[in-house]
Amino acid sequence: MDPVPTGAPTRSRNRTRAGNPRAPRIDASVVLNTLPDPVLVVDAANEIRFVNLEAQEFFDLSFSSMDGMPLAELLPADSPVVGLIEQVRRGNRRVSQEGVIIDTPRIGPHHVTVQVASMGDPPDHVLLTVHERSIARKIDNSLTHRHAARSVTAMASMLAHEVKNPLSGIRGAAQLLEENADEQDRVLTRLICDEADRIVALVNRMEVFSDERPLERADVNIHTVLEHVRNVAQSGFARKIRFVERYDPSLPAVYGNRDQLVQVFLNLIKNAAEAAPESGGEITLSTSYQQGVRMALPGGDTRLHLPLLVSVQDNGDGIPEDLRSNLFDPFVTSKVNGTGLGLALVAKLIGDHGGTIEFDSQPRRTVFKVSLPMYDDSQISHNVSLVRGGRGGR
Repeated sequence: MDPVPTGAPTRSRNRTRAGNPRAPRIDASVVLNTLPDPVLVVDAANEIRFVNLEAQEFFDLSFSSMDGMPLAELLPADSPVVGLIEQVRRGNRRVSQEGVIIDTPRIGPHHVTVQVASMGDPPDHVLLTVHERSIARKIDNSLTHRHAARSVTAMASMLAHEVKNPLSGIRGAAQLLEENADEQDRVLTRLICDEADRIVALVNRMEVFSDERPLERADVNIHTVLEHVRNVAQSGFARKIRFVERYDPSLPAVYGNRDQLVQVFLNLIKNAAEAAPESGGEITLSTSYQQGVRMALPGGDTRLHLPLLVSVQDNGDGIPEDLRSNLFDPFVTSKVNGTGLGLALVAKLIGDHGGTIEFDSQPRRTVFKVSLPMYDDSQISHNVSLVRGGRGGR
């Protein structure tokens, strides 16, 4: 089986090579794998004959699992996608429909736009493209998370200077009053001291956000980081959780700070463990290489290549709808005793690396996706890096 679509692209390629014999041959499957949307090719028997990398990620299935799979095993028979395919086979060259719900036991419901087009060669093969959400929305979400991280940085700096000093005075005054107070009043002075100490401890936790020192980065094996974090988790808070690892062993090194990346994924895995059900809890860690993913930096023409994708997925109930739009803001949490600083810190550290983080949450499937830059000798030699939160070069 040749999974590479033929037809017009191939003829155009041949003409180019005829005009320039040294022109490199372009593999269509490589082109499809660079697309940010899921793409599938379905043959005349409604069996899947090709899926790009994004489709494998979207349906949470490998190429070997989907290759040759009947479409009926992936989507229900009454899915609008099946009807769109039939329309194309009846003579419409290309059809599309917005607001389609793709719902499978593995991924849960997703609201998408579906486009189906006839390939012509091979006969009755169709190209199916799924647009989960616009690129503009992804970029907007990424910038929102960076703004959230910067807002925490400003707040932490303000708290360190404007809150800790007055609290020190309040605590000192309470201690002086306690020396001459009776037993009943000492309860109140002790309460003042304890609460002052609690606020100082919270401010101390936030001071990490105001750290503006240059980020020390090197080549980091992300699998070593994930293995370390998994061992920490399984020896403590996630001892009852089943871990599934889906790693790309050929993944190049991340250009990052090992300690900070450990902190990022320790936070994400801890959240996943707390969200997973007590019985049958499962966390899936996966890595992959995504070609062609670049992020434009605000205020300049620089575009950062972010090919390394790391995902942390749990099978919990999902993130409450009312928290999703502000999930990376400080003090946003659904935990009874949570401070709401964990994901804000994650957003900051990922922003410091010039990366992006996004999430998708459905019942039984919540996944956080972190895109990171690859270690590149030529980039390092030219001293190309990011200031915290994406504010240009250092």
